[in-house]
Amino acid sequence: MNVLVDTCIWSLSLRRNNQKDIREAGILKELIMDSRVSIIGAVRQELLSGISLPGHFNKLKDYLRAFPNITVNEADYECAAEYYNVCRKKGIQGSNTDFLICSVAMNRNMPIFTVDKDFIQFKKHIPILLYH
Repeated sequence: MNVLVDTCIWSLSLRRNNQKDIREAGILKELIMDSRVSIIGAVRQELLSGISLPGHFNKLKDYLRAFPNITVNEADYECAAEYYNVCRKKGIQGSNTDFLICSVAMNRNMPIFTVDKDFIQFKKHIPILLYH
């Protein structure tokens, strides 16, 4: 089963500043070696945004091209909006990208690999699976 990897995991893995980063990077490396990594365009965009050095930008862009985007469709966007609305009614805030990740993962029966604590709150109200 593929795993949808959140932006924060990619960032931690590329930085590796502390022990937790190393643990998460190791898990991501195993998923990559098993060809189980999935990504959406919005995550790719988040990862590439803000990189000011063209050399670093191009290197990361080339690296990420090994992971084709999951095609996001109308139903995914509609479901993401529904998830946003459900969580907002419960007082839980999240980004559009976070809810798109939830929607894409749920619609494809994939767990989400993240360390973003917001997803724990989302899980209480929407049907997502988290990868541990």
